[in-house]
This record gives sequence, C-alpha cells and structure tokens, in this order.
Amino acid sequence: MNKEEQLLNLLGLAQRAGKLVSGEDLVIKSIQSNQAQLVFLAQDAGPNLKKTIEDKSRYYQKMVVDQFTTHDLSLAIGRQRKVLSVVDSGFAKKMRSIMS
Repeated sequence: MNKEEQLLNLLGLAQRAGKLVSGEDLVIKSIQSNQAQLVFLAQDAGPNLKKTIEDKSRYYQKMVVDQFTTHDLSLAIGRQRKVLSVVDSGFAKKMRSIMS
C-alpha cells in the first residue's frame, strides 16, 4: 500500500471515529478555534475556496495537504467534500509521519 492509500484509509478511519470536520464553514471554524490539526484541500477546489482555506491556514499556522482530488477525498470519507480538517492530534501525527 502506498503513502496516498494509507492517508486516504486514515481519513476514512478518522471520519468513522468522528475526528474529521468537513465542509467549508465547519473547517474554517475548526481552524479559527485551533481544533484543526491538519487540513486537506482538494486540488480541484475552486479558486475562492482555495484562497480562503490557504489564507486561514497560513494565519493560524495549520498545514494544508493538497495532493488529493475531490474524488479521492470523497471516496475516502463516503461523502462529497472538497475540504476536510483532522481534529485529533493522534490521527494528525500519524498522517504527518506517513507524509514525511
């Protein structure tokens, strides 16, 4: 299993464990309230969404992962989403270790 598949599997696990926030407004709130540990943004997200999420993440010093498409993220969590945030430090730590 490659790194991308491992990350997508972990996203699915985080979703089932209730440790994932999805949707633009909820993700922005999780970034602002410092709950977001890691932010996933689809490569094919619209320019407005990309700018909003990247600006908020930069300001609040959150890492943004943009290597997946909307299709990849949606398949991993079982619903159509362009942006996700991981709100559990354990999941985020494991995902960072896979990416490095």
